[in-house]
Amino acid sequence: MINVLKYTVLLIVLFVSSCQGQERKETVKKEKKTMKYTVEKTEAEWKAQLGPERYRILREKGTEYSHTGEYNLHFEKGTYVCGGCQEPLFSSDSKFESHCGWPSFDEALPGKVEYKKDLSFGMARTEILCAKCGGHLGHIFDDGPTETGKRFCVNSASLDFKK
Repeated sequence: MINVLKYTVLLIVLFVSSCQGQERKETVKKEKKTMKYTVEKTEAEWKAQLGPERYRILREKGTEYSHTGEYNLHFEKGTYVCGGCQEPLFSSDSKFESHCGWPSFDEALPGKVEYKKDLSFGMARTEILCAKCGGHLGHIFDDGPTETGKRFCVNSASLDFKK
């Protein structure tokens, strides 16, 4: 009886997760049709420019595995720019080690990041996007250790770095 109950719960969780994924894809499609950015390209142009992994993260709101990104433990002086349009987003002075497995910053450059409510995957979060091209960067949280209290949790694949 317990195994049947566990199996039933597992099926329900998988069904709800797949529904949320489909809902997320539909939301992404709607957003792409309604938002206007300074840099706009067709999906084919973005795919050709970004390649599969960067496209999945920047344009389809994906995420990379923790502790795998190029900029997670990167602390050179310079500027982190959008991997889609090269717009400056974060100064290296705002980067810190959060031990979460993704690059973390305590503030963005003024006016460079857009904030959007994200209710996907059964969580209430704030998504961060490049204000110039709408590329998905990651999420912002109110648990940062610095005086701002913010933690911009960013995918390395959504960034490039300029010394």
